[in-house]
Amino acid sequence: MSANDPITQEIIQNSLQATADEMFAAMRKTAMSSIIYEVLDMGTGILDAQGRIASSGAGIPAFIGVLDKAVQVLIGKFPAAQIRPGDVFITNDPWHGGVTHLNDLVVAMPVFSGERLIAWTANIAHNSDIGGMAPGSLSGEATEIYQEGLRLPAVKLVSEGEPIEAVFEIMKANSRMPDYLHGDVWAAIASTRIGAKRLAGLAEKYGAETFCRAMDSFMDFGEKVTLAELAKLPHATFELTEEQDDGRFFNVKVTISDTEFVVDLRDNPDQDPGPTNTSRDGAMVCAQMIFKSLIDPTSPANDGSFRAIRLLTREGSVFHAKEPAAIGFYFETEVRVYDLIWRCLAPHLPERLAAGHFSSICGTFIGGIHPDTGRQYTIIEPQIGGWGASSDRDGNSCIFSGFHGETYNTPAEISEARNGLIVDRMELNCAPGGEGQFTGGRGLRLEYRIRRDGSFLTAGYTRARILPWALEGGNEGSPNQVQVIRKGGGDIETYSFVSELTVNEGDVIRILTGVGGGYGHPRDRDPSAIKDDIRAGFVSEERAREVYGIAG
Repeated sequence: MSANDPITQEIIQNSLQATADEMFAAMRKTAMSSIIYEVLDMGTGILDAQGRIASSGAGIPAFIGVLDKAVQVLIGKFPAAQIRPGDVFITNDPWHGGVTHLNDLVVAMPVFSGERLIAWTANIAHNSDIGGMAPGSLSGEATEIYQEGLRLPAVKLVSEGEPIEAVFEIMKANSRMPDYLHGDVWAAIASTRIGAKRLAGLAEKYGAETFCRAMDSFMDFGEKVTLAELAKLPHATFELTEEQDDGRFFNVKVTISDTEFVVDLRDNPDQDPGPTNTSRDGAMVCAQMIFKSLIDPTSPANDGSFRAIRLLTREGSVFHAKEPAAIGFYFETEVRVYDLIWRCLAPHLPERLAAGHFSSICGTFIGGIHPDTGRQYTIIEPQIGGWGASSDRDGNSCIFSGFHGETYNTPAEISEARNGLIVDRMELNCAPGGEGQFTGGRGLRLEYRIRRDGSFLTAGYTRARILPWALEGGNEGSPNQVQVIRKGGGDIETYSFVSELTVNEGDVIRILTGVGGGYGHPRDRDPSAIKDDIRAGFVSEERAREVYGIAG
């Protein structure tokens, strides 16, 4: 069969996508932690023999750009003779292929046709506890990565089909939830194995040369599509400096031409002494996500899709931290990069980019001893919130940030059964904000009631002081925050970042995520839409009179 047959190449490419999706389903069905099987804080992908992304499965958009970087580190570390059929590798260290933080385990498996390495299957997922100074492995008090858990610097986990038990034992000994960690890692291994089996079958059916040529061809096609769309964007240099919640200022310059999309992050603060840093690879992932959204959001993402990006960073800065910087809350820094590029370009591309959304992962960690089973539990939840309005419609309510993408909130029944607390309330947050000709979407109001003394809360939220931004005269959105209401009432404690705060039986943890930014002047809103907002409880009559000049 000809390696250049376009029909065969298309069949192989569709088979790659189906395989990545099957890997995703296998991992979801076999994982033990709700952060994986309910929230879907995971991602799967297929890489070619050089570690270039060939096809990505479902999951978090931010994970699409992680797997290729991780596999390329593995390829660079291990000589070809030490990569054998049946091997499985693991990494979580951002300075050794992990990219994100130590909770995110990347598992990768080489795929062979005979003795020829033809591809890799890989996945990534957030694991509940990998050790470190705090339950759940994240602490806002960490000042170096050694405090954040066990580091796995691109090591072999399975050798020619046989598990390396010493590595498994080390991992379990460092986790407060060893059975969950063990089960989730085996789910990841099963996912890579089913993917490898499918790819080996494709290579046997069509021939290894045809299989590899099909991947190369589709990557080249991805580049061709990208360049065609890049030519349609405004060609200029755009710059934005934005204040952050903590008083720092972040800067980005974006230069667009026929052939390049240059993101310059060099003029930014030094790396943080705490855990809100990201690696250079992490900053690249942010650029990739915005770029893909602008260029061709509906087609598959592969290596060719991103060849036009050029990223400029300064080593030692918050966006290109140096080892051994703490990095646990990397996601709040990366979502700031993502939103910074978005805000920089939105006024120039209103047909493609909406006003600002709640733009935070709002990572929430609640844990302790389960009151019914006596076992350690840790809830790990990203939160949903309001999206910004666009030039022709209101923003969406209560979906995940663009950075976190295709994930889901944990059902109340699962939280109550697995984690031994009570969900008192889950509803839209109808705080004032986000008004405009088109309004921002609503955020979330979620309340957890604690059932046992000595439990803890850790959280990391941004957009708590600097609010979701508006466009064309709209109003800013509302803040992201977490509140603690102590048993018996009294003052409400309000936090954006908090680590291992003790909460006891009867205390309520209230999560409030932001309303998205508005688009257009509020006085231009359709009166019938204002009345619908009042009837739905999205805005009070008093607020409607104040911002719209109409009520009732």
